[in-house]
Amino acid sequence: MAQYRCTMTTLATLMTFGLVFSPGGTMAQQKALKEQIVGTWSLVAVDNVEPNGTRSPLYGPNPKGIVVFDSGGHYVLQLTNPSVPKFAANNRNAGTADENKAAVQGNLAHFGTYSIDEADHSFTLRIEGSSYPNWAGAQQKRGPVALVGDDLKWTNPGSSVGGSSELVWKRVK
Repeated sequence: MAQYRCTMTTLATLMTFGLVFSPGGTMAQQKALKEQIVGTWSLVAVDNVEPNGTRSPLYGPNPKGIVVFDSGGHYVLQLTNPSVPKFAANNRNAGTADENKAAVQGNLAHFGTYSIDEADHSFTLRIEGSSYPNWAGAQQKRGPVALVGDDLKWTNPGSSVGGSSELVWKRVK
């Protein structure tokens, strides 16, 4: 009984100081989103979501991509559809109209700086350069952000093809 009372007293003390138990059973205080997001992430899925709820994969059924967030507030992102055909001329300046269209529609890259809004679990990108010229110089908000362990998910409310997009990532180890 004394051991039970000691355990309950210890638990009450920990709760008083704001320590919580994570689902994995270990004690930890939740890190800030800004600390958790730093790193390299590999794309799992990216879907366009139309206003009526219709979903479609933006970069094919097996998209490839990477996003890197550094601790200094810089990021770089690349999304690609691996099924885009190669250029017959083996020269990116000699692509046909169809090859160029497929390349543009099957790839998106941008880089710049980011800031985190801890209150609403979102982040804002300040896009310095982009393969989609309309985004160069833009500021865009992403969220809500869900980050659980090595899984990261966010919504882009203004997809480059209309509607919104949902992106799912896995931390690269």
